[in-house]
Amino acid sequence: MIVRRFIFSVLLTFFRAWCIIFMEICFVGVCSMKFGNIMRHLSLVIRHKNKVLVHCAKCGILWRGLMHDMSKFSPVEFFESARYYQGNYSPIVACRRERGRSLAWLHHKGRNRHHIEYWLDPECKEPPMMPYKFAVECVCDKLAATKTYRGRDYKPEDALAHWERSGKKVDGNPRTMKFVEVVFRDLAEHGEKYILNKKYMKATYKRICLDGE
Repeated sequence: MIVRRFIFSVLLTFFRAWCIIFMEICFVGVCSMKFGNIMRHLSLVIRHKNKVLVHCAKCGILWRGLMHDMSKFSPVEFFESARYYQGNYSPIVACRRERGRSLAWLHHKGRNRHHIEYWLDPECKEPPMMPYKFAVECVCDKLAATKTYRGRDYKPEDALAHWERSGKKVDGNPRTMKFVEVVFRDLAEHGEKYILNKKYMKATYKRICLDGE
C-alpha cells in the first residue's frame, strides 16, 4: 500500500511538472526561458536525486531517499532553477546574484527538513537539533550535490571543502553542525565506504548529537 501510494505521488508530481512545462512553453513563450535549460535542469535534478537515493539506502533511510527534494518539481522552484541553470553550480546562487533573492530557495528550505535552514527559529535561544534521519539525509544531500556539480573532478575531500566554504555560514544547532563536519572529515580521511552505512551514522550521531561529545 505504501509503495503504491509513493508510485502514484511520484507519477502525479511528474505529470504536474510536465503540464506546467508545456504551459510555460505555449503561453509564456520560449523567449523567457530556453527549452534546453528546462531539459538540462530536469536531468540534473534526477541525477542528483538518484545519488541521494543511493546514499540514503546505504545509510538505512531509504524512504528519505525516495522522498528527497520532491518540491523541486513545484512551479516556483522548477522554473526559477531552469531559468538560472548553470550546470556547475546552483541556479539559486545565480538567481540571488541577479535578483537579490531566490523565491525557489525560500520555498525549498521551508518544505525540506534535511536543510539546516529549515530548523532556524529566531525566537529560540538555540536552533532545534536536527533529528537523526534528517541529519543523515542532509549529509547524503550535500555529498550528492558536490558529486553532481563537480562531475569527474570530484574527490572525497570536496564535500568538506564546500562545507568549510559555504555550509558553516549557517548559524545552525551546534551539535547538528558538528555532526555534519565530523562526517565530512571522516569522508575526506577514510573514504565513502567508511561513512555511508547505518552503523557509522548511528554511532556518530549518538556520540555528537545525543551524548554531546
